[in-house]
Amino acid sequence: MLRSFFIAIAALLLMVSGVAAGTLDRIKDTGVMKIGYRTDAPPFSYKNSAGELAGYTVALCQGVAAHIEKQLKLKKLSLEYVPVTAENRFKMIEDGKADLLCGATTATLSRREIVDFSLPTFVDGASILMRKGGPQTFGDLEGRKIGVRAGTTTEDALRNTVRDLSMTVQTVAVKDHKDGVAKLLSNEISAYFADRAILVYLTVGSGAADKLFLSNQQLTYEPYALGLPKGDGDFRLAVDRALSRIYRSGGIGTLFKETFGANAQPTAELKALYRISALPN
Repeated sequence: MLRSFFIAIAALLLMVSGVAAGTLDRIKDTGVMKIGYRTDAPPFSYKNSAGELAGYTVALCQGVAAHIEKQLKLKKLSLEYVPVTAENRFKMIEDGKADLLCGATTATLSRREIVDFSLPTFVDGASILMRKGGPQTFGDLEGRKIGVRAGTTTEDALRNTVRDLSMTVQTVAVKDHKDGVAKLLSNEISAYFADRAILVYLTVGSGAADKLFLSNQQLTYEPYALGLPKGDGDFRLAVDRALSRIYRSGGIGTLFKETFGANAQPTAELKALYRISALPN
């Protein structure tokens, strides 16, 4: 019986070892890395007016891929872009259809039951976009309709905030962020709830910035990270090593300005995140 026990333990260790090396081995064998991206999460992951994939996190994932290409000593690493949604993104990682989630993904403890996360890549918080001349604070939205993207941590945050404030509101699930702003401008909803950086980007690109008002209230803390296969320690280390190099080299500053504009500056909180995540090799 003791011999059978040790055989079982040895088999389990071999299984774990196989999982840990799986993604890098497959990338090395095939020369392909699968990037899961969102089409509807600007300015982090989206398709621009020319139909090209763009965004802060997409560019960051491309930088990670370049480092992994060098680490594996590949002549060329091809990137396969796999569209994901807010609802199926973690399942796509779990099923091996994507290697990295490159969107606006908040790392949470409950999500770590399904996938692992890289070092932090951004920090944000949910806020409220409203029409000028209408409600000016979250408390003013009592009895009104609030739009939110389904399948996100902001949807949970909206529900919790309403409960904590003992408010009565009607939440309206929208198909994407652009739909949320459209419903706000057409008076179908009184406010749209999403992460602040996304709301700023949507306001600028709406063509109706003079009609919109972004609240100063930040109602949640949203630490973004890259989602990756659970239990794959070697791949996670490779991703974290690449991110650390990007942070240490100052490349993240260039990427930030390319995404948010030449005059944009990261918040003190985001600067601290970059410093803390610039781990020595």
